[in-house]
Amino acid sequence: MKETKVTYASIDEYISTFAPEVQEILQTLRGVIKEEAPDAKEKISYQMPTFALHGNLVHFAAFKNHIGFYPSPGGIEEFKEEVKEYHKSKGTLQFPIDQPLPYDLIRKIVQYRVASNLKKAESKSKSRRS
Repeated sequence: MKETKVTYASIDEYISTFAPEVQEILQTLRGVIKEEAPDAKEKISYQMPTFALHGNLVHFAAFKNHIGFYPSPGGIEEFKEEVKEYHKSKGTLQFPIDQPLPYDLIRKIVQYRVASNLKKAESKSKSRRS
């Protein structure tokens, strides 16, 4: 028997599948990302809410015990001292779902990712012109 894979058409649809208290966390996180990356486009990628600006910027997702935040390995390396208290892997931070999210840190990481993606897009543009 083939298992049906859940797919989401939008970030709103994704968020709507969670309990109200988790929806509130996800909407706040989404708002923080929007504030720091107002030109980024919202989409679903890897079945997760994603913000894209000249490529993927950040992803996030809710799990039973944590909120996953995916700012790429560079977004974690740049802030390695500030993120050391959170469980992490190469491109992932896990924030315990029963504790307040570190929104100031998330803001800084998103700002860094925006600058990084814009710089990368600019250098690609320059290399095409030469």
